[in-house]
Amino acid sequence: MDKVLDSPARAVEDVPDGATLAVGGFGLCGIPSTLIGALVAAGTTGLRVVSNNCGVDDWGLGLLLRAGRIARMTSSYVGENKEFARQYLSGELEVELTPQGTLAERLRAGGAGIPAFFTPAGVGTQVEEGGLPWRYAPGGGAVALASPPKEVRKFGGRRYLLEEAITADFALVRAEVADRHGNCVFHAAARNFNPLCAAAGRITVVEADRIVEAGELPPDSVHLPGVYVDRVVAADPADRRIERRTVSTSRQEA
Repeated sequence: MDKVLDSPARAVEDVPDGATLAVGGFGLCGIPSTLIGALVAAGTTGLRVVSNNCGVDDWGLGLLLRAGRIARMTSSYVGENKEFARQYLSGELEVELTPQGTLAERLRAGGAGIPAFFTPAGVGTQVEEGGLPWRYAPGGGAVALASPPKEVRKFGGRRYLLEEAITADFALVRAEVADRHGNCVFHAAARNFNPLCAAAGRITVVEADRIVEAGELPPDSVHLPGVYVDRVVAADPADRRIERRTVSTSRQEA
């Protein structure tokens, strides 16, 4: 089955307002920036997004956030986005912070059809006890919605928390190479959350730097089988940013 579409706009045209999205990437590494841009242009709003973080103020998911299109974020890290902090503290944005490994496993479990699992992460903290502010009242200050306490069980004398799996209406993923059947290869660390999000999405859309014919990818090189992918589009090669540039200063020898 040829899953390649002719434009990013067509690939996301049926994403409705209020949809749940699982979005791959880590920082700005491996983010589906072309598809995010298509959603910005489409005007889709009220989105409930699951992603490791929310981009930066002027790129990635930060573009949807700045436009007021995101209603809820489930993330493990949000420290590079000032607009995120402003919306959260003013009561405009609902936020569920989740330990990074737990977030990865919740997505993996969702893709595997496992409804929940026990983990030691968060035992003895507010993750277990509840009370973490998910949403502040308008204007900030008072907590309008707090996290609930989690079920605890002991295994081998150690306490574990019950965490529920995550599934999403749509998954947006960035790959280095995809074939027309949706089989994908990721480049190095850009693999990050992408395969997990792809498996957790009911409809998975992949943007790829390069699209090849079916059969061109050696089976052993495939990181994400096409069975998880519904649509493939070409990524904009200009959609690449460095989140934080570090330059070393060489010392001149005396």
